[in-house]
Amino acid sequence: MNSHIRNHFKEIAERLSSIKGVRGRRTIFGGRAGVRSALYMAALVATRFNPVIKTFYVRLLAAGKAKKVALVACMRKLLTILNAMLRKNEEWDESYHHVAP
Repeated sequence: MNSHIRNHFKEIAERLSSIKGVRGRRTIFGGRAGVRSALYMAALVATRFNPVIKTFYVRLLAAGKAKKVALVACMRKLLTILNAMLRKNEEWDESYHHVAP
């Protein structure tokens, strides 16, 4: 029984080693789909027109991050900014959300 299981795992390992160079891209999932899609579009637009998010996005790309990874980071940054604005009952103030160097 033990040798049977060991042979099975050996066979699986050989199959996996033959395709180890093949990798897929991860998808963005989890949470509420409507909120996620709205944040995605907002982050996409913000990377072009909002100076705070745009410099953050460009800095991440310069650091070697993939575009999707940088965009998801911008989504998270937008979400935290919006959360803070709601918590403090404030409106957008560009001087408050300064551009980091």
